[in-house]
Amino acid sequence: MAVKPTTCKEAIARWEKKTGENATEAKVLELQFQWPPIEKMDGALSTLVACEKLSLSSNMIDKIVGIAGMRSLKILSLGRNYIKSLAGIETVSETLEELWISYNQIDKLKGIGVLKALRVLYMSNNVVKEWAEFNRLQECPSLRDVMFIGNPICDNQPDVETWRTQASNRLQQITKLDGIPILRDTD
Repeated sequence: MAVKPTTCKEAIARWEKKTGENATEAKVLELQFQWPPIEKMDGALSTLVACEKLSLSSNMIDKIVGIAGMRSLKILSLGRNYIKSLAGIETVSETLEELWISYNQIDKLKGIGVLKALRVLYMSNNVVKEWAEFNRLQECPSLRDVMFIGNPICDNQPDVETWRTQASNRLQQITKLDGIPILRDTD
């Protein structure tokens, strides 16, 4: 007998049972490591209107959906899933400040420019190869902290210093890259 994936609704119900809290009023929801794993984000997430931090990491999610009603969301953690694109993220573009999406299968950053409040992007160990994609981060004026190590674009540079120089020159707004502060010459 095949094991059916956990739905977001079931995961939320489990969380409520475990914590004794009402999910619609909670500021932080941890739905990572579900067993069986969550394979689809869905509209049940939109009921989480007070949620500021949602963790769905370490599941088997392949796309970002169902979060349009999450009008308080500041931090979205989707690390260690099977996400291939950022499509769907635009529904929380007004509030999202941190996107933790390392260890996925993202190769394009199309649409990231709508995240005007984004300060932190943890996107290590994805499959971004092109500078043209990395350059889309220039469209995020609030971005300060970027984790990008483990993407082919980093590994394709002769060394770490070349990567850091190239990346920080392209993203003048950032102050931290791969966990290390960026020192800039100030005249």
